[in-house]
Amino acid sequence: MPRQFVVQVTNKPGQMARLAEAMAAAGVDLRAIGGGGLGEVGHFIMTTADDDGARKVLEDGGWTFLEGESLLAEVDDRPGGMARIARELSDAGVNVLGHLFLGRWSDRATFAFVVDDPDKARPILERR
Repeated sequence: MPRQFVVQVTNKPGQMARLAEAMAAAGVDLRAIGGGGLGEVGHFIMTTADDDGARKVLEDGGWTFLEGESLLAEVDDRPGGMARIARELSDAGVNVLGHLFLGRWSDRATFAFVVDDPDKARPILERR
C-alpha cells in the first residue's frame, strides 16, 4: 500500500528546500506535497515514489514525522462535499492526520487521506 508522510518542521524559511533537497539527494521522487504552518510549527504532507527511501531520509535526518496508509477518496466538488466526508469520519471516531488534494475531474475532486484508523476510514472513503 502506498504511504503518506506528515513531517513536522519549524515554521521558518528554507524548511521545504531542506526537505526536498534531502529527498532529491537520496533519489526519492516527490509525487505530491502540501503543507502549512502556524506560529512556530509547520508541517509538510507528502507522497513519494519510494516510501522506504523516504522513511530512511526522514529517520536518518532526525525529522519528526508520522506515516500511514494513503487512502484515496473522490469528493463531490461542490460546497459541502468535504464537510460530509469529514463528518462521517468524525462520527466513526477517525482522526484525519493529513490529506492532500490530488486533482479535479468534472464534478469530483480526488484527495489522499492519512488517518489514525484506516480500517474504519476505508469503507467511508471508498464508497464515494
